[in-house]
Amino acid sequence: MNISVVIPLFNEEESLPELAGWIKKVMDSNQFTYEIILVDDGSTDRSWQVIEELNAANPHVKGIKFQRNYGKSAALYSGFESTKGDVVITMDADLQDSPEEIPEMYRMITEDKFDLVSGWKKKRYDPILSKNIPSKFYNWIARRATGIKIHDFNCGLKAYRRQVIKSIEVYGEMHRYIPILAKWAGFKKIGEKVVQHQERKYGVTKFGVERFIRGPLDLLSVIFISRFSKKPMHLFGVLGTLVFLIGFIATLVVGVNKLIALSHHVPAPKVTDTPYFFLALTAMIIGTQLFLAGFIGELVSRNSAERNKYLVEKVLD
Repeated sequence: MNISVVIPLFNEEESLPELAGWIKKVMDSNQFTYEIILVDDGSTDRSWQVIEELNAANPHVKGIKFQRNYGKSAALYSGFESTKGDVVITMDADLQDSPEEIPEMYRMITEDKFDLVSGWKKKRYDPILSKNIPSKFYNWIARRATGIKIHDFNCGLKAYRRQVIKSIEVYGEMHRYIPILAKWAGFKKIGEKVVQHQERKYGVTKFGVERFIRGPLDLLSVIFISRFSKKPMHLFGVLGTLVFLIGFIATLVVGVNKLIALSHHVPAPKVTDTPYFFLALTAMIIGTQLFLAGFIGELVSRNSAERNKYLVEKVLD
């Protein structure tokens, strides 16, 4: 199979028939073999009924229905698990991503040998304050922190070589930074393509003001997990040892100064009367705790069996 299109959705009943028809038209005109995997992330409208109708009319349309809302990362993870295509395309269900971009993105993966191609919404039709400005800020930080030279990490329209999506694990809110996960999984050829962005035709955006907080926190999480998840001792152990040594040396200095004063019969305050002693002791305690945190993290690292288990109510194949 040439292409698997994975589409996470939440309350998009109005846009689904038009989107599925548009994708079918593009696939048929380019003679691609394909599947469309619609992942219903706990919708409360008629989205699942619409998916069932689309499946009955077109066997290329498949569906996964979550029992409750888990988020976009969970929907992508479950969709990735079900794919059979050599190239995997992800896109949003709100008709703001154009299926007309699929043939060129497919060519970039198959002929130009990119591992991942990310869409770049150079001209956006989103609200400036609530989406455009935060996106530009987060993308600038992500480029500086990771060295990946793309403009729009969070664009829903992306193309992947099959091996990429089978080599990374998307959970929590990590869908925003999949290119970073791919890079640290060893996939170096990451490119981008300017894509057409369209105004939302139906419904309202599902993202609120919490994206102002989640964006930087998600970036810190993905950097930490990618670099230190398998070796947390490399971070906590080093920090703990350094802080402990600072406290230990400070304690020695306080003690030595006391002994020198006594040897010269010079009146000196008690060691416990000086704040430096307690600061040094606190540093030693914190250093020990950091070291133990690294040790415990090393034991439980990557050991959660429940992290990517989701309650799937129905599956259409």
